Amino acid sequence: MTENHLITPPPELVQQWRNGGYILHSPVAISTYVATRAAQWGFDQAKADIKRERQEAADQELEACIEVIADHGWFANPEHRMAELRAARRPKPQSLKEQSIALFDLIQEAQEPWQLTDEDLDVVRRALESIPDPS
Repeated sequence: MTENHLITPPPELVQQWRNGGYILHSPVAISTYVATRAAQWGFDQAKADIKRERQEAADQELEACIEVIADHGWFANPEHRMAELRAARRPKPQSLKEQSIALFDLIQEAQEPWQLTDEDLDVVRRALESIPDPS
């Protein structure tokens, strides 16, 4: 029995990749295609986990700094200053529209053919879905 690791793709996704490699004519080529997709998927999962862990550490550090500010009463209005500090240290994420425009800018500036990832396509899809239908 094989162990399921955190970066092991689900069987449905592996099957989807197998089906996506149908234009390849040999089992070795299909296996290579699936292995490459799985490696990229695992790398993306690990990268997302690292990003999440870094954000959690940054959030803990921010809250510790705010606690020190409050304990020492360093500002006349610490609640206001703490809100400013939180806003400065936790910038608002880009909107779907901003993310999509940035993605299209990257594609336009690319020197070689650009290959969209599933994540790229998801950003664009969510942005398009958020646009209201004309009445």
